[in-house]
Amino acid sequence: MMRLRSLTPMLQAGDLQRTIAWYESVLGFRCVRREKHWCRLERDGVTLMFMRNEHVGTPHATGTQYIYVDDLNALWNAIKDRVTPEWGPEKMPYGMMEFAIKDPDGYLLSFGEELEKAEDK
Repeated sequence: MMRLRSLTPMLQAGDLQRTIAWYESVLGFRCVRREKHWCRLERDGVTLMFMRNEHVGTPHATGTQYIYVDDLNALWNAIKDRVTPEWGPEKMPYGMMEFAIKDPDGYLLSFGEELEKAEDK
């Protein structure tokens, strides 16, 4: 039986080098492949791809990239001095502890951990 293996967002980047530098320095991603107008970034099994298409113009951020994490507090403490939160960290009514930030192109990145796991720490 055929299986789906993964889903990787392909997002527009206004400045590909700036995007790579931000994801590497702020969130600890690593650029694992780079072409002239495209790159793939990875960290801990999470993959994001970015492309620069001069015909599209300025990126128009839509939707949220939601990333599940094992230790939300550790991630927050590692990046809080380099980002401005859109919200959180806070307990959500649907059983998650979350915070959200925006990347340089305005994409909303929301990070979450199940509350029962977060409270066990």
